[in-house]
Amino acid sequence: MSQEPSTPEELKELTFTVSGRVGRPVDAAYEAVADPEQLSRYFTTGGARGRLEPGAQVSWDFADFPGRFPVTVVEADPPRRLVIRWEGVDATDTDTTTVFEFEPIDDGARTLVTITERAWRLTPGGAENAFGNCSGWTMMLTALKAWVEHGVNLREGFYA
Repeated sequence: MSQEPSTPEELKELTFTVSGRVGRPVDAAYEAVADPEQLSRYFTTGGARGRLEPGAQVSWDFADFPGRFPVTVVEADPPRRLVIRWEGVDATDTDTTTVFEFEPIDDGARTLVTITERAWRLTPGGAENAFGNCSGWTMMLTALKAWVEHGVNLREGFYA
């Protein structure tokens, strides 16, 4: 009896996932993302306005990408999950969806932070923007780790 080879699912959008381990409990890792004061210290170098809470409309500004980016909080389940939507050039609609998941590991001493972003078009522009954001979220995780573990802002002077 032979089986037909399975056909892969048709790719409809570009999605990526990055993750890293932070040497702090899940509450501290979550707060470093949800709290605009902390987020402004290591990631949104131009400032974050508004706490990431359900239904909130907040904004992020980056010194290396001037201009305010509006962010909508779709879901917040402290300290385990945040879901946001924000503008994505070449996204399948006008926004991309970004999911932050915080998983306690090592008996709660550390946190696995996973970021998934989806809704990029299958176009050269969509790929360019997805790869750029993938790089950006990877940098964010690195900066988050340095901030919560050592109080160091890795982005300061990095881009300019």
